[in-house]
Amino acid sequence: MPGDVRSLKDFPIHLGLGAEAAPQPQFTGEMAWYEAYGTRNGKDGREGRLVALHDFTESWAGWEMHPEGDEVVACVSGTITLVQEGLDGSEHRIELAAGEYAINPAGVWHTADANGPSTVLFITAGLGTQHRPR
Repeated sequence: MPGDVRSLKDFPIHLGLGAEAAPQPQFTGEMAWYEAYGTRNGKDGREGRLVALHDFTESWAGWEMHPEGDEVVACVSGTITLVQEGLDGSEHRIELAAGEYAINPAGVWHTADANGPSTVLFITAGLGTQHRPR
């Protein structure tokens, strides 16, 4: 229902065409949730954005890449190290503290290391997102 209060950690938001903001079903952390997100919101194509808030205590187990658009990664609390992979396989490391953000450009593989407990806000162009093991 419009105006309901929800936790962004539990119920991410889809920002779509026509300035639509659509709360999403409860986040499960499983790949199937992301696949269902794509089915629900695929009509918005590359212009749709997933807004999500996640807590981390450990480094990511994999890499991801968003071919259709940039991703904003904003550290809300704690610190993280964002790792972006260059075309030559080199790694570019970006330290983020609370209140700081970086952008993962479209098509750039990236992962992150948690430097202790942290909370991170993501604004992601999710269409076509790819994953691989770290």
